Amino acid sequence: MSLPKKALIFGGKNGLLGRTLTTALDAAGVNSVPVAGADVDYFDADALDEFLDGHEPPLEDENYDPADLCLVNAVAYTQVDKAEDEPEEAYRLNAAFPALLGVLAEERGHRLVHFSTDFVFDGAKNAPYLPGDATNPLSVYGASKLAGEEALLGLELPGLLILRTSWLFGPGKMNFVQRMLELAAERPELSVVADQHGSPSYTPDLAALAVALLRNNATGLLHAANSGPATWHELAAAAIEMAKRPCRVNAIPTSGYPTRAKRPPYSVLDLGETARLAGFVPRPWREALAEYVAGYLAVAPARTGQPPQA
Repeated sequence: MSLPKKALIFGGKNGLLGRTLTTALDAAGVNSVPVAGADVDYFDADALDEFLDGHEPPLEDENYDPADLCLVNAVAYTQVDKAEDEPEEAYRLNAAFPALLGVLAEERGHRLVHFSTDFVFDGAKNAPYLPGDATNPLSVYGASKLAGEEALLGLELPGLLILRTSWLFGPGKMNFVQRMLELAAERPELSVVADQHGSPSYTPDLAALAVALLRNNATGLLHAANSGPATWHELAAAAIEMAKRPCRVNAIPTSGYPTRAKRPPYSVLDLGETARLAGFVPRPWREALAEYVAGYLAVAPARTGQPPQA
């Protein structure tokens, strides 16, 4: 069981997940380098090749092992509705870029961790999805993420780990939970969709899970989230109650909040195989949410109209 000596985290400077992954890997003793688009052109193969040259272990090192360097892709086009009008850009980031990283990792013998989404499913199963279940994305976003998965799985990458995750919330960047807490400080009531079911994922817990899987040399396609299903309404209501905001949260159907892209009505992720390989079961999302809300309240002014600093 071993972690890589070094990790390049693409999306590690600005991303909600990428920043947390950088912190978690660094704390685990991995030399973690956050990477942004300003550091290297993600779509220039030669530039990426040269960039990786500058971060590989010295070839003269007698203990040189290409697997000591891990490429972590936390870059994604995540504007689900906007992707319907910008499919080329969505596919560029969600399919072309991971495919390019995969080819470079294959050529060089590096490990690769890539994050995907629950939106590769259509929700028709109405039971927690296993990693091997049939996919059928309903949106351009989901289809572009699936294309990224398929491109990587089509390569011969012994160190490949693909983690499908969902409904991210965590410190450092705007997310659904933070937005609900902000609105609850300004309004007496909110209406939130109650007929879409998924798996909330707290980014520090997701990062810890990824570290554990890397340490245990887990590979293949897995699901990663906190334990337990939720609806958007349940997630919002729980956060607002924990924050003691005097705001009523009304449950509405998806039809009451129309969106450009179609969402799966049920995309809860089965974590059984992930828990086995990681050596632990991720904690329930309500426990993770309580931790996040407490941290948010510690830095965000409680008075109405004042923007939070989380």
